[in-house]
Amino acid sequence: MKIICIGRNYVDHISELNNERPTEPVIFLKPETAVLPKKTPFYIPDFTQDVHHEVEVLVKICKVGKYISPKFAGNYYEEIGLGIDFTARDLQNELKSKGLPWEKAKAFDHSAIIGSFLPKKTFSSIENINFELRSNGEIVQTGNTSLMLWKIDEIVAYVSQFFTLKKGDVIFTGTPKGVASVKAGDVLEGFIENNQAFKIQVK
Repeated sequence: MKIICIGRNYVDHISELNNERPTEPVIFLKPETAVLPKKTPFYIPDFTQDVHHEVEVLVKICKVGKYISPKFAGNYYEEIGLGIDFTARDLQNELKSKGLPWEKAKAFDHSAIIGSFLPKKTFSSIENINFELRSNGEIVQTGNTSLMLWKIDEIVAYVSQFFTLKKGDVIFTGTPKGVASVKAGDVLEGFIENNQAFKIQVK
């Protein structure tokens, strides 16, 4: 299982972090050890003082694909979900300032929340899916897939140029604006079209 993540895919999020708008999708990976086991709290690592939540729509790959055409990309996933890309922002900023890779800030153990998935047919349009993250009952991030710079099928096709996609791989499609620090005691809940996809406690 691979976890393939897309960065800077929402304009407002690019602006809030003062990042440069990319001309092609930004890709990074998380290892399988990044997945938080079900019914397990998220423990803030000792090596960071500033972990941010980044809620994202997820795509689960259903068959092997390589050099996929965008017009056929929809054949390679049948389920849509929601998750969190936890980011050690202080560590990421330090690494970026030195021109170094982000893995320590993005791919650490349990940095990937993978919530429940829904059949693709649940949604009237893959390009118009509402989703949100609540922290302690308050909405802190909202998004809609229509606001993506690169749509889901474009992402699947692009990623497959570089990595062979296999059944069970998960693609994180980017986060909208509203990322912020989490603290011990927070309860995070993710909703996709009013369906709860996950609920976790931060410790």
